[in-house]
Amino acid sequence: MAKILICNVDDLAAGEMRKFETKIGALLVFNREGEYFVTDDQCTHATASLSEGDYFDDTVSCPLHWGEFNIMTGEATAAPCKKPLRTYRVLIEGDAVYIDSELEAKAVEAL
Repeated sequence: MAKILICNVDDLAAGEMRKFETKIGALLVFNREGEYFVTDDQCTHATASLSEGDYFDDTVSCPLHWGEFNIMTGEATAAPCKKPLRTYRVLIEGDAVYIDSELEAKAVEAL
């Protein structure tokens, strides 16, 4: 299994989100009470960084038009967003947060 290091678990407090630049682009990491989720940072509706929006419950909102996404599934949950947000399989090894890059490669091939 190939993987991409995103950050360390200590880089985010519980309830925090943060953008990290990776070799596959800007990704947004969420610490949901010790459970980590990773999504693309860019809104699927307009060119906006979701890291500048709000994170509450299981939702991230876009700062541009206030569309919302579920951080676990990527589902668009509020207009004007309709297209889901890409999510990534998270792997925790020791203190490091990774995503499975094999799944990323398969997703890109499918496009």
